[in-house]
Amino acid sequence: MTDGDPKAKVPPKTNKTLVQFIKFSLVGLSNTLLSEGIYVILVYFKMHYIPASFIGFSLSTVNAFYWNSRYVFTAGEKQSPIRLFFRTYLAYLGSYLLSAALLFFWIDLLHISRYMDLPAVWCTQHGLQGFDREFFGEAIAAFLNLLITVPLNFFVNKFWAYREKRQSSRRNFS
Repeated sequence: MTDGDPKAKVPPKTNKTLVQFIKFSLVGLSNTLLSEGIYVILVYFKMHYIPASFIGFSLSTVNAFYWNSRYVFTAGEKQSPIRLFFRTYLAYLGSYLLSAALLFFWIDLLHISRYMDLPAVWCTQHGLQGFDREFFGEAIAAFLNLLITVPLNFFVNKFWAYREKRQSSRRNFS
């Protein structure tokens, strides 16, 4: 190792994981914009937060599968696309179920919307109708969920859905 070589300071596996996480985050940003955009629009039009969340989840899972299998995880190239989609869907489904439970916690148990008077009043004063306490509570709840589900999604996808098969270290002596 030389002090002037930046690659020599970072072990290759750590560097690969960091690059994957950055790529996953970029894909996740588009995924989040799609999922949360659909969710916020549907909630704005008074759809209940659970079906709105599921519709956003469903469309964003297809987006995640496409970009993760082509851009982020190279192990995906070695797997059957149907199996890989199934595993990706299950990974995101687990995250969705956690997110739905957390939405219930934030919205129905904690009643986060009761803390959203300030932005709701500001919007009303500026002619933005429909941006009430409930809307802000549901939108903030979805954002809080991202702080938990994004890192979880990365690890589940990396180490389960797109896991690289290990080469067997056993030798066949027959």
